[in-house]
Amino acid sequence: MTQAFQKVSAIRGMNDLLPGQSAQWERFEEIVRGWLRSYGYRNMRTPVLESTRLFARGIGEVTDIVEKEMYTFWDGAEGKQDQVTMRPEMTAGIVRATIEHNMLYDRPHRVYSIGPVFRRERPQRGRYRQFHQIDVEALGLAGPDVDAELIVMLARLWKMLGLTDIRLELNSLGQPAERAAHRTALIAHLEKHADILDEDGKRRLYSNPLRVLDTKNPAMQAMADSAPRLFDFLGEESRAHFDGLCQRLTDAGIEYRLNPRLVRGLDYYNLTVFEWVTDRLGAQGTVCGGGRYDGLIELLGGKPAPAVGFAIGMERLLDLWQQSVPAEAEAECDVYVVHQGEGAQRLAAKVGEQLRDAGFSVIVHAGATGFKAQFKRADGSGARVAVILGDDEVANDTASLKYLRGEAEGAASQQQVPLAQLAEVLKSKG
Repeated sequence: MTQAFQKVSAIRGMNDLLPGQSAQWERFEEIVRGWLRSYGYRNMRTPVLESTRLFARGIGEVTDIVEKEMYTFWDGAEGKQDQVTMRPEMTAGIVRATIEHNMLYDRPHRVYSIGPVFRRERPQRGRYRQFHQIDVEALGLAGPDVDAELIVMLARLWKMLGLTDIRLELNSLGQPAERAAHRTALIAHLEKHADILDEDGKRRLYSNPLRVLDTKNPAMQAMADSAPRLFDFLGEESRAHFDGLCQRLTDAGIEYRLNPRLVRGLDYYNLTVFEWVTDRLGAQGTVCGGGRYDGLIELLGGKPAPAVGFAIGMERLLDLWQQSVPAEAEAECDVYVVHQGEGAQRLAAKVGEQLRDAGFSVIVHAGATGFKAQFKRADGSGARVAVILGDDEVANDTASLKYLRGEAEGAASQQQVPLAQLAEVLKSKG
C-alpha cells in the first residue's frame, strides 16, 4: 500500500502570489516602469546568488543583515567550495556588475532593478523572508542635485499612486574622517551609560556604535537622545552638500524632517541618507530608504566613483497603496468565445486567433459544456463581450455577440455580425 504523501506548504515568510494578487502587482510594476523611464533610468538585472564576500565587504560584517539574516551556504565539490548567499539587498550586486563590466568607463549610468531579496527574519506584516524591492541607483554622479532628483522623483511616485500619508526624514552621515571623530565621542558617551545598554548594545559598543543609537529598547531612548550628534561633527564640505540638498527640496516644495538618529542599516552610506515613512503600516513604517555611497565602488575593487540610490519595499508600498486605492477586480480577457457543436468548437479556435491578431485578449471556452455553464464562466471572467458560435453561425459565417458589461450591455439582447467584420465591430464598441 502506497503511503499518503504529506501535504507541502510554502515556507513561512515566503508567500504565494495568486492570479488576483499578481494582477495588482503587474499594474503597479507598469506604473513604476513608466515612472522610471520618465527620469531616464534603465533596467538592469543581476543574479539572486552572489559570493558571500560581496555582502560581508559591502554591507558590513557587523550589521544585522550579515550577522543574522543572510541565507548562506557552501556551493561546489568538496575542496573547491565557495560560500554563496541569496541576495539580502540589491545595491552590492549592482555595484559588483558595474565594476566587472567596466560600466563607468565612459559615462555615468542611471539604472534600476526589480526583484526578490531574502532575509532570515521573524515574519510579520511588511517584513518577510522573501520580499521584493525596487532598487534605483545613479552611478558615477556626485553632488546634491542628484540626491535631490531621487527624492523629488519619489515624491512624484507617491503622487501618482495617490499616497498622502507618507513623510520624508533626512540626515547626513558626513565623510569617514568626520564619522571617526564622532565615533570616538559616541563610544565615550556609551561607556558612561554602559549599565543601561542591552546585550545588543554592549556587543556593538566598539564594533558599530552608531547602530546602538538605532535601538528600539525604551530603556535606552533617553541615552540615545542625549548622545553626540554626527551632524554636529560635519565639516564645511559635508554641510554644504546637505544645505544644497535641502535648498533643492525647498525649491521643489517638498517638506522634510531632520532626523539626526537616522543611520540606515548598511555600512556603505556617506553624506545623504533618507527614509520615507508612514504610520499606517504598524511597526514596519519605512516604505523607502536610501542615500549616497561614494566609497562603495572603490571598496569592492573598482576605481573611485560617486553613487547614490534607494530601495522601495514593494510589499509595504502595495499595502499602503491598497489602503488608499482599493484594488479593482482584473478581467481575465476582453472577449470570451462560447460554442456548441464540433464544427463550432473548431471555428472558435480560429476566431480566437483572429481576434488576438486584432489586439484583443481572448479566452476560448475549453470542452463541450452547455451554453448556460459557458455563459456563467464568461461572466465570471470579467470579459466585456461573449462571442457565440453555434450550428447556425457556422453555416452562415457569422457570430453572435452578447455584451456582458459596459455601455453596450443591455442595448440589445444579441447582435449577429459577419465573421469578416467581427474584429471591426468589437473595436467600434470600444
